[in-house]
Amino acid sequence: MSELLIVYHSRTGGSRQMAQAAFDAARQEGSARLMPAVEVGPEDLLRAQGYLFVAPENLASLSGQMKEFFDRCYYPALGKIEGRPYAQMICAGSDGQGAARQLARIATGWRLKEVQAPIIVCTKAQTADAILAEKVIGKDDLARCGEIGGALAAGLAMGVF
Repeated sequence: MSELLIVYHSRTGGSRQMAQAAFDAARQEGSARLMPAVEVGPEDLLRAQGYLFVAPENLASLSGQMKEFFDRCYYPALGKIEGRPYAQMICAGSDGQGAARQLARIATGWRLKEVQAPIIVCTKAQTADAILAEKVIGKDDLARCGEIGGALAAGLAMGVF
């Protein structure tokens, strides 16, 4: 059975909520696993047939823990996951474009196939207190996250990708 692997990192809860919404919808359409980036190893990437990467943007880049996941798994998976579909979701305080570009470059190196434009959820957190506060992602944004999770899992299950 085709499996969707949802890899996420979350420091203040926003990315975790987004990943959970995607996972809940994905499980209704096919096989899916939800894993924190710190726990994902190359074997998890090799086992899955598609990926959804979910991360916060920190200082206009991917969060350090998400980047560490890519650093740790990049070479062991290189040349072994080419052509597999992926999508990404970014939780950002402002625009999220820096993190999305960085993730897309990593996925390009792996020769993954982007099947959905990045979803960026902007929390508008601009002060130190707002940036560090626990996030609450709105129902409309969570619905968008669910749609992408469900679509990826369904596409994998049907052999579309």
